[in-house]
Amino acid sequence: MLRCFVTIADLGSFTRAGERLGRTQSTVSLQVKRLEELLGRSLFDRSPKSLRLTGDGERLLGPARKLLHLNDKAIAELFEPEIAGFVRLGVPEDFATAHLPSVLAEFMEAHPLVELEVTCDLTLNLLERFHAGAFDLVLVKREPTLAEATLHGTRVWREPLVWVARDRSAADGRDTIPLIVSPQPCVYRKRAIDALDGLKRPWRIAYTSTSLAGSRAAVKAGLGLTVLPREMVPETLVVVGPEAGLPLLSDTEIALLEAPSISDTAHKLGQHITAALERP
Repeated sequence: MLRCFVTIADLGSFTRAGERLGRTQSTVSLQVKRLEELLGRSLFDRSPKSLRLTGDGERLLGPARKLLHLNDKAIAELFEPEIAGFVRLGVPEDFATAHLPSVLAEFMEAHPLVELEVTCDLTLNLLERFHAGAFDLVLVKREPTLAEATLHGTRVWREPLVWVARDRSAADGRDTIPLIVSPQPCVYRKRAIDALDGLKRPWRIAYTSTSLAGSRAAVKAGLGLTVLPREMVPETLVVVGPEAGLPLLSDTEIALLEAPSISDTAHKLGQHITAALERP
């Protein structure tokens, strides 16, 4: 029941979930109905044109993934042969630096015969190389409101974004905000510009860097402000916001994409990443 529920949530369709699980749509619907009856909660809001999780469904999704992960891990240890093979993973540099090392280390410790190749790059480059067949799995940044229309995949992380500066007075007295950004197209760059435009606050691109380290160094040197996920702000920099005349920033997402035909080993790594990182 939980596997049906999670698969529907990931794919956004009872029909596609049935195809993924090798079951008919009616069987998948029955499993969800049984789960809802068992919990006494409605998990999906259904209409002829849309399907989305209810509040209770959102709250169940993370724990359901973890339960499935524990189940699959126990079964694998008992019955499956040792997992082995070569997996190619593409990751945005900032996310790889802050969140991923311990997750990958846990997987490699459990499966020492797996060879893992991790490439860090901008989301645009990762997507281009992914579609060209260069990766088995990629983690990419995406806009939550456009996610279903522009990117498939499973959301594994939601990031609160903040303005970052050298000190709290960095934006004081400035008619035009100097921005430190990544090259176009970049979700954080677009978010910063759109937010300032919405507030009718002038801005200019003061520094462009392809690396997280370069952006942080430019901010520390006082060349301008940048946008980062809150959990990636170093202690040497400060978070600024409305008190400095800057607009609030909405969240962005990290999604996991799997190549159409990947090995069981790569798929299991994808499941591990999703279970370890998924948050509401």
